Amino acid sequence: MTTETKTEKWEPRIVALVCNWCTYAGADLAGISRLQYPPNVSLIRLPCSGRINPFYVVKALQHGVDGVLVSGCHPGECHYISGNLAARRKFAFLQNFLNYIGIEKDRAIFTWVSASEGEKFARVITEVTEKVRALGPATKLIKELDCV
Repeated sequence: MTTETKTEKWEPRIVALVCNWCTYAGADLAGISRLQYPPNVSLIRLPCSGRINPFYVVKALQHGVDGVLVSGCHPGECHYISGNLAARRKFAFLQNFLNYIGIEKDRAIFTWVSASEGEKFARVITEVTEKVRALGPATKLIKELDCV
């Protein structure tokens, strides 16, 4: 029997905040197409990436998530006209804030994935998982919770 260290067994926990109309549909297409990608990501489907408050990402990191992916429709393809452009502005603010408080930039990633891009979704999930795995477990910003 081999002895493995804790870091060898460690797998990153990643939350993906995704647009219902594009990225979630792309994830569905990846599943229907039986494309392989790491199971480390938990999807949270939202009506639009523009509805994401940057502090959702901060809250996820506080609760011990190792990485957060925000993904929406490509520019010009938003079902709510300009929600994805609002998301891009919010994410730029968030990246500056996370940098200011000392959080690595690859802990929060923003992408565009359309409903027809199942292969791209699988590739994005693989890339995000690899980036977060390379960073190791999140240790900054984690808040101890009193309740279970």
